[in-house]
This record gives sequence, C-alpha cells and structure tokens, in this order.
Amino acid sequence: MSASLESLMPEIAPGEQGPSQLHRLVMFLVIGGGAAAGFVLLSSIAIALLPMVDNWLVSALCYAGFIPPVYLLHRRFTFASDVDHLRALPRYAAVQMMALALATLFSFLLHGALSLPSLSAAILVTTLTSGVNYLVLRNWAFAFDRQVETVPA
Repeated sequence: MSASLESLMPEIAPGEQGPSQLHRLVMFLVIGGGAAAGFVLLSSIAIALLPMVDNWLVSALCYAGFIPPVYLLHRRFTFASDVDHLRALPRYAAVQMMALALATLFSFLLHGALSLPSLSAAILVTTLTSGVNYLVLRNWAFAFDRQVETVPA
C-alpha cells in the first residue's frame, strides 16, 4: 500500500477489534446518507447542464463517480479495514451491483406485489437494501484478513 494511503489507516494494535459495531453502523449511515444527498445534488445539476445526454445515463455516471470516494470513506472510517485495495475495491463494486439488483427486487415486491404507498415502500427499500449492503461489506468486502493457526496433529 502506498505511504499516502497507509497514512489514512488507523493504527490498530494486534489483538484490538477496531471500531465498535455501533461506531461502524453510525459511520455507515453518515457516509451513506452524505453520499446519497451528494448524488441527488450532483445528478440534478448534471442533468440540468447536460440536456443532450439521456437523464438515466447522466444519473448512472454520477452514481459511478461516487463509488471510489465512498469506498475509501467506508474503508477508512466505517470498517477501518486493512484489506488490500486490489481485493476490497472489486468486492465493493460487486456489492454495489448487488445492492442495485436488491433495490430493484425490493421495489418490485413492495411497490408492485404488495402495492404499498410510495413513501412506505421507498423507506423499506432503502432500509432493506442498506442493511444487506452493510452486512455484506462488513463480512466480505472489508473483512479483515483472518489468519488461522494450524495445530499439528
């Protein structure tokens, strides 16, 4: 890891657990909420400034632009992960694709199949998708390398 990236990582002594679950959850919500607000603002401005480009494409590009900085923020502040970028970043991107598919599925079920009111459905879609996203990021994308000691038989 480069020295500049390494300087962003917290010093965790061997045997320490890192941030508490509450700290991780709060940081996940703060970073995710900030990114969501930033995305809405940026995509709204970009759509207005780029009328010759389809709105869905501008929105998708804006979303993609948020992936690297949000990845770095979650890696550093939410999960305090030491996982190598070559392993964690592709996993993070895969989790984002999974989250998009889940949000689509949850929207279909809650809006379509259950016919919930829009606000209720949107809140549930966001909550369910974010919850799954958090668990997969914590347990897979940013999970610390666990070294297992083998005991001779």
